[in-house]
Amino acid sequence: MKSTNGQPPSEQKYVQQHLANERTYLAWIRTCIAVAGLGFLAAGLTFNSAYGEKAHVFAVVAGMGSLIFALSLLLAATHEYRSKRRDINEEVFRASRLAVNLTLGFMLVLFVLLFVLAGFMLFG
Repeated sequence: MKSTNGQPPSEQKYVQQHLANERTYLAWIRTCIAVAGLGFLAAGLTFNSAYGEKAHVFAVVAGMGSLIFALSLLLAATHEYRSKRRDINEEVFRASRLAVNLTLGFMLVLFVLLFVLAGFMLFG
């Protein structure tokens, strides 16, 4: 059964929740863009510099890792958005575990790589 504006009645009933879900999804998208930018920054720090070969390797690993993380986070956020949409219509609540745990794990690894890179840049 469709309503007059083409949306299922359950989606009209929970408009505020669906709008909040969309805002959360867009926040995850902004986070993905920021993480990808961090990767380009890390890779660019040693691009035209006299730092050692190890610093270049860590910069590339940190850069590629953050791009992989951004893509993984984008996929996880999309999955969470679709799951939340279904859960809202079914009047069920499930906490977001996938995107949060993925973010925690990747950020820990990324910060370690960036700290090692900073150590190479500061102490040779």
